[in-house]
Amino acid sequence: MEWVQPLDVGLFRFINGTLSNTLFDVLMPFLSGNRFLISAAILTAVLVLWENKLRGLAFLLVLALSIAITDVAVCSPIKEGLSRPRPWAVLQDVHLHVDQESRNRSMPSAHAASCAAAAVVAFLFYRRSWRFMLPLAGGVSLSRIYNGVHYPSDVLVGAILGMGTGTAVTFAAVFFWQRIGVKWFPTLDQRTPSPLSGRAEPANTVPTITCTAKDVTWLRSGYVLILLTTLLRLFYIASETIDLSGDEAYQWIWSKHPAVSYYSKPLMIAVAQFLGTSIWGDTAFGVRFLSPLIAGTGGFLLLRFFAREINARSGFFLILIMTTTPLITVGSTLMTVDPLAVLFWVAAMLAGWRAMQPDSSTSAWLWTGLWMGLGFLSKYTSPLQWMCWLVFFLLCSDARKHLRHPGPYLALGVNLLCTLPVVICNHQNGWAGLTHVGKHARSGEVWKLTPNYFLEFLGSEWALLNPVFFGAITLALFGMWRTHRQDMRMLYFFSMGAPVLALYLLLSLKQRVMPNWIAPAVLPLLCVMVIYWERRERDGAPWVMRWLTGGVALGIVLVTLMMDTSLIGKIAGSPLPVAVDPQTRVHGYSETARVVELARQRLKSEGREVFVIASSYSTASLLTFYTPEARINVKSAPIIFCQPANVRQNQFHFWPGYETTQRGHNAVFVQDIRPPRIASEWFIRWLRGDGELFQMRNDNPPSPDWLTAQFESVTNLGPHEVIYRNRVIRNVQIVECRNLL
Repeated sequence: MEWVQPLDVGLFRFINGTLSNTLFDVLMPFLSGNRFLISAAILTAVLVLWENKLRGLAFLLVLALSIAITDVAVCSPIKEGLSRPRPWAVLQDVHLHVDQESRNRSMPSAHAASCAAAAVVAFLFYRRSWRFMLPLAGGVSLSRIYNGVHYPSDVLVGAILGMGTGTAVTFAAVFFWQRIGVKWFPTLDQRTPSPLSGRAEPANTVPTITCTAKDVTWLRSGYVLILLTTLLRLFYIASETIDLSGDEAYQWIWSKHPAVSYYSKPLMIAVAQFLGTSIWGDTAFGVRFLSPLIAGTGGFLLLRFFAREINARSGFFLILIMTTTPLITVGSTLMTVDPLAVLFWVAAMLAGWRAMQPDSSTSAWLWTGLWMGLGFLSKYTSPLQWMCWLVFFLLCSDARKHLRHPGPYLALGVNLLCTLPVVICNHQNGWAGLTHVGKHARSGEVWKLTPNYFLEFLGSEWALLNPVFFGAITLALFGMWRTHRQDMRMLYFFSMGAPVLALYLLLSLKQRVMPNWIAPAVLPLLCVMVIYWERRERDGAPWVMRWLTGGVALGIVLVTLMMDTSLIGKIAGSPLPVAVDPQTRVHGYSETARVVELARQRLKSEGREVFVIASSYSTASLLTFYTPEARINVKSAPIIFCQPANVRQNQFHFWPGYETTQRGHNAVFVQDIRPPRIASEWFIRWLRGDGELFQMRNDNPPSPDWLTAQFESVTNLGPHEVIYRNRVIRNVQIVECRNLL
């Protein structure tokens, strides 16, 4: 870059300094990113879909794929490889009109690349779009230089890369359509011979297509939707938009200590973490790699089932609804126990349906028992499926005849056999897992009516299941008894989901219930919804598709905002408060680890080895993952520990603690100082613009008594701010501890 640097700096000085004026000071930050541009983009996408239907959908898909590839697969690796500092970091007297970027990487400009890719794709689909897109792309590119965050060469290279990527992706999509569209999607191909041409045969000249061809088209469209959704989720976790959650990091540590069961969960989550990190290494992508694949597998099983038992069209819409349901999307990106539990619940549910068919064999019941057993090895709530089976046998007289045969009892035997690893491990460890489950259920406590928890649980499910779909599920659960109570398929799916929902609704009258606890019941309930409303549409309800379209559109918006909540701040004009931002728990932990590591290195300069004590298993796990030295030595020589307790509270209790391995060493004690959790008040004041509320708590709790008893001396350094995206996301209290006694 040496030969171009003088010219680059000269042009940068001219645009950033000489051209500086009052109008540009307002216009250029606006072009670099604001809520109106995002709102306009969403509105434009809706209008394109409304006016152009299939061709508009093809355009939006190619556009989204082009921008994603440009940003994640092209610009990000080049930025990291070149590591060119931004102008404001190396030049004097730079006029900075926007906030400093959190990542100090300048070459190439991702804004310029994305806008160029969008302009090329729009031009190839709609020729006259250049009149709007070219000035917009040019204005955004110029704004990056004027705002002081990019050199002219960054913008030029970004624009070239964006144009090349946009062109390549568009023509690759056309090639795919022309080679495969005719074979796989005969009905769609007749309507749109080429996505770029926009030519379609008049409706009255389209040859009649048989039902078989239509079913094949819907089935293959479902396959493509599953594939695209899986790829987008993999791209998302590869982009590292969010850090690991506490449970993901905690269970990653489990995978480094193989066992037949663990304190709070069975062994399958550790197996999944081990497989993912064995392929991709100890990275966030490796930890989460299997989650999108598990979600895609579950979708594939349901699509095939619907194509065989109902119709492929309903199966496609079920996959589309699953994709736009926020709770399912979150479970398809985070690698916790829920994806595994849901997958095995679905597999057992579909195998059980097969087992009840007249032509089935005993092996179908054995498979049902095996899938339920693997579900138990994933999450302790899996036995609730036996409750669902009991409800189904009570409701369906035709199903009860199977109780006179050995199949269900063999399934129960296989399921019980799978519980042996958990039973043996719990017996050896004083039934710690059973105690943990009992604490969650608060067994033995006096029942006290708490309607606030009930309303909180109901409200969270209303939002996370998509308000439109939540209403459709509710109406379907009640409506099926009036019109379709003899439909064994709806009765079966009702039995596999509704009892779990009812159980947790009842439990929420006593205690707080987390929204993800009903995860296994969500897919059966969606199946009931799809079957019910598909029949209502066939019976002459034309508004069903309009409501479905509205639900999918709302779901896309909700899922997008949940995947990156910073978009809410860009639209609203100010970021979400830390206390109500749902992504706070997955942001800023790499920065937190750096703050703690600096404190550890300062204490280490005194000449003794230094380890870290965290106040919770979640903090200990996240610090272990995001501290390079701790991540490498997580199994052989851990340097980060969870604070000890007199009773078993987590898996760290079963591993060697610092009391026996770190004698005579110094330590750093870390404790999260969390913001207040009065979410409703925070949200209301945020809408009013009350900035005083957004100050983080700056408490400095005294050092714990047990800490002062274990060390020769303890020095409380007070709270330390953790900065993420130019704001304080959390405070951590750091205490220096010298000479473990």
